[in-house]
Amino acid sequence: MKEYKKLLVVVDPTSDTQPALARAVELATRNQASITVFLSIFDFSYEMTSILSGQEREAMRQGVIAQRQAWIDEVVEHYSTSEVTIESEVIWHNRPFESIIQYAISNEFDLIVKGTHEHDKLKSVIFTPTDWHLMRKSPVPVLLVKEHDWPVAGKILCAINVGSEDEDHISLNSKIVEHAKDLAKRFDAQVHLVNGYPGTPVNLAIELPDFDAHTYSETIRMQHEERVCELALTLGISTDNCHVKEGLPEDVIPDVAKKLDAELVILGTVGRTGFSAALIGNTAEHVIDSINCDLLAIKPDGYKSPLDES
Repeated sequence: MKEYKKLLVVVDPTSDTQPALARAVELATRNQASITVFLSIFDFSYEMTSILSGQEREAMRQGVIAQRQAWIDEVVEHYSTSEVTIESEVIWHNRPFESIIQYAISNEFDLIVKGTHEHDKLKSVIFTPTDWHLMRKSPVPVLLVKEHDWPVAGKILCAINVGSEDEDHISLNSKIVEHAKDLAKRFDAQVHLVNGYPGTPVNLAIELPDFDAHTYSETIRMQHEERVCELALTLGISTDNCHVKEGLPEDVIPDVAKKLDAELVILGTVGRTGFSAALIGNTAEHVIDSINCDLLAIKPDGYKSPLDES
């Protein structure tokens, strides 16, 4: 597995605290990695000022960039340690997610780290459109961070799919667990596996009077348990840490994460775009609204982002 040696941290210019940068420093300290703090800014009013020449507009943009750069320098100073190298980059771009992904690809970063927004009143997490675009379109793993610590001997939960024998899904399962094992080794954490399996189709029970729903459900459960345990044994995970539950993944994963009090959920995202994405949706996008811990989204090997200009 490729280690996290180069971390790209997306800072939040609206917040006094930067949980993503704090988490990145933790990771970098354990991985001897470097960090680049990244901010994408844009102000449409500067582009529409017709009374100014192109040169004057560019000077104004550079002035804004310089102001933000000075702010980032103050932020970096607060989080800096003697063990971690932190650089910074401010870019003028009208679509933040595009600038993040393109910068991460062109500079060969191993991980994108970004904080999520917390709603003060209800303490619920609000995932921005940028978060969703990053999960769908970034070939680089994306870590979405909440404001909490990763304690020693914590729990990392891997969401795996054993309902498909497709080679891409099988290799993605292994990739997810390998990422978890590497992080677990550095944080002395436990790795757990979770899998949701479908319940008995209602139409079968209605249309077939002799249909044995209980036997059907037990057969599906045993198949999934066997596959999960087989994967666990192959990858060196204790079968005691396997959780197989009936239900949709977007319901099962948050439920198990809450019961385990997991610090991190790792899952694969297939990167659907266009009509199929709108129609089918993505498990990751349903899960993130329901978990109260960090989320690491990983793409299958060979995934090419629509934003990859190379």
